Amino acid sequence: MQRTTKIIILILIGFLSPLKALALPAPEDIPEEVLRAEIITSARSPLDNQPLNAAEYALLEEQLATSIYPPQINPKIRQLIALRRLQKFLQILIPFYR
Repeated sequence: MQRTTKIIILILIGFLSPLKALALPAPEDIPEEVLRAEIITSARSPLDNQPLNAAEYALLEEQLATSIYPPQINPKIRQLIALRRLQKFLQILIPFYR
């Protein structure tokens, strides 16, 4: 009788405990779905990191896309990119190469 009483008490405590509410997010948290759907109206320039509004950013993106000159890359970075491509190619040929 004493053992079953303890089990019943433990079961009742489990059902009545407020620990289930700890798994819920805080009420002031904004859901991720809302944050993903939020329209961003301000941005930063990729050239000089200056703040831009949406119209200025769209105009700058259009100008960069229609530029006839390719972007200039530092020769050291260009060499690093070439070496990384070579490394990836060698990993295909020699899987244990690293």
